[in-house]
Amino acid sequence: MLSNTCKYALRALIYLGNFSEENKRIGIKKISEDLSLSSPFLGKILQNLVKQKILVSTKGPNGGFALAKKASEISLWDIVTKVDGEEFFTNCLISLEPCQTHDPSKPLCPIHAQYEKLRTEICTFYKDTTLEIIRGDIHKYEDFVTL
Repeated sequence: MLSNTCKYALRALIYLGNFSEENKRIGIKKISEDLSLSSPFLGKILQNLVKQKILVSTKGPNGGFALAKKASEISLWDIVTKVDGEEFFTNCLISLEPCQTHDPSKPLCPIHAQYEKLRTEICTFYKDTTLEIIRGDIHKYEDFVTL
């Protein structure tokens, strides 16, 4: 499962991918109000994404946050791995350790083979789904989707 921090990061980046424009920043207050998120908590998340080079930020009256790259160049994989790490994609479903650290002399967990197929599909989905794709689809669900 994704952490709440990661879910908030995804929501904020989808928001920025949808509403930010070139050379225009969106302030933390506006983002937090529109997404109904705590401004201090969201600020920490967004600053981390600035350090990870997914966002850029500017201080001052016209300051705020914007995507560091084109929306077509930022995938869900990029966001999740920067916030939560790759454990979501590598950990065993029922064990407490990544499948890749499994001792080959011991049997795999009973659902490993079935879950491996799903994990591959999930990884492909996260790698192939960009903020640009989401921006193109989000308008279809305006009445349904609340970021």
